[in-house]
Amino acid sequence: MIFQRLIWAALATAVVVGSVQTGVQRWQAAPLILAAEVYEEQKAEPAAPVADAATATHTHAEGVAAHDHEHGAAKEWEPENGAERIGWTWVANILHALSMTLLAFAVMGVWLYQRGAAVPSLRLASVVTAAGFLSFHLWPSLGLHAEVPGMEAAPLQARQVWWVLAVGSAAGACAVAGFARASWRWLVAVALLALPFVVGAPKLQGDPLAGFGPEAHAALEQLGVQFIWATTWVALSFWASLGLVGGLAFQRWVRPALLAVLPRADAPAAGAVQASQ
Repeated sequence: MIFQRLIWAALATAVVVGSVQTGVQRWQAAPLILAAEVYEEQKAEPAAPVADAATATHTHAEGVAAHDHEHGAAKEWEPENGAERIGWTWVANILHALSMTLLAFAVMGVWLYQRGAAVPSLRLASVVTAAGFLSFHLWPSLGLHAEVPGMEAAPLQARQVWWVLAVGSAAGACAVAGFARASWRWLVAVALLALPFVVGAPKLQGDPLAGFGPEAHAALEQLGVQFIWATTWVALSFWASLGLVGGLAFQRWVRPALLAVLPRADAPAAGAVQASQ
């Protein structure tokens, strides 16, 4: 019964939140990506040294063949611009929203088990989703900015490792601050938040827009700054809508079932429980 309510509430929340995210992406981020892709085609690749003319001809032929193969593979797997691309983006956003909704509901359920039902669902959801925004977007983006197409970056594996460290540290800090009762929890939370920046985010050595002409370089630099703000608004709208819609769904379908089975959730007085619902 609880599992069924949890899944349906999460699915309903994910459809609404994923749709909102898709709309905000089309309004804020997609125009910047499409504009950057136009300049991306103008990037000049550095010429590789060759031993002689025969080697140069052979290398060029192999490069053309590899490019054609990669281009064909990209065309085979990438959705076309327009309705197809928007549709698959919408599906991906719903799946992403579903995973984050289930995570938020799990944290809210743990809070009900440990602290009881004194906190209303919408207030609890707003705190949990604020922690999600901090952990999954704000804290990692302080070290690794969003990049438009054409920008070079540090090696992918190093960025992935640091991103996981930043997300884990921020989530751990929020968990310690929210669930621990000891006075030292704030010191531990601050130490966890500082950890990824003590380690240091991986940085690219050199110009991330090397290979572009002066006009494209300036345009992409401006698009990059705008893209950082656009992705911030997309993330903020995602977590804000998740807090609102998810809080209402949790209060309507999930919370009553949890309160019926969680022994520690019955600790507050009956009047406080009814008021919180």
